[in-house]
Amino acid sequence: MSAGFSGRPTLLVLGDSLTFHGPERAEPSDDPRLWPNIAAAALGGHAEIVAGIGWTARHAWHALTHDPRVWALMPRIDALVLGTGGMDTLPSPLPTALRELIPAVRPARARRVLRDGYLRAQPGLSRAFARLPGGGPVALPPRLTVSYLQRCRDAVLALRPGIPVVAALPSVHRAAVYGHAHPGRVPAERATRDWAADVGARILDVPTLVAAHVLGGHGNPDGMHWGWEGHRRVGEALGSILARELPARPGR
Repeated sequence: MSAGFSGRPTLLVLGDSLTFHGPERAEPSDDPRLWPNIAAAALGGHAEIVAGIGWTARHAWHALTHDPRVWALMPRIDALVLGTGGMDTLPSPLPTALRELIPAVRPARARRVLRDGYLRAQPGLSRAFARLPGGGPVALPPRLTVSYLQRCRDAVLALRPGIPVVAALPSVHRAAVYGHAHPGRVPAERATRDWAADVGARILDVPTLVAAHVLGGHGNPDGMHWGWEGHRRVGEALGSILARELPARPGR
């Protein structure tokens, strides 16, 4: 275990919008109802959430290597939680590199026309591509997801050797914006499980924890993000995993 553990652990959570989005809206990262903060509170510590809307494992790697605020956290983190990977599995009828350029299109009218047209087409295209062998294109293929997860793990452990690493499995969704299609989830889960077993990372089984909640319509109306019950389940599960991995805090 890393030197200097104080009994009040700091969790570095690299994630997507599932880390900070609740049943109605995105919330400030210090909201105690968010699952990373629930886990950290159970351990008597706190979570540093580094995340963004639509982030894939590649975005997490970019944050680690490009954001000096993340570098400043490294000397004091006691666990790494890889909460990205879920958005990687979503249908992406337009190649990801092109889709991510839509906000940069000028003039604004052309951008709006392109964006609105793509959003109208996306549900039908997602369903159509899902019928193809392999389920069609996704935001990030599983082999690249695990490659970026590995890079994140290696980079953090180079600076904080011995800290526990937990990888979240991709969540489920019932989002109309993706035509309720999600053929990329199972291959990505399989790849993440295999990678975690190879490197000794722990697994946070998100789909098992939230499937009934999300698919039963108890989360956000968008069909992707969770209600507070979903956050509670995931946060408590993560807290239990790390309670077994981190040294006992004084008085525990």
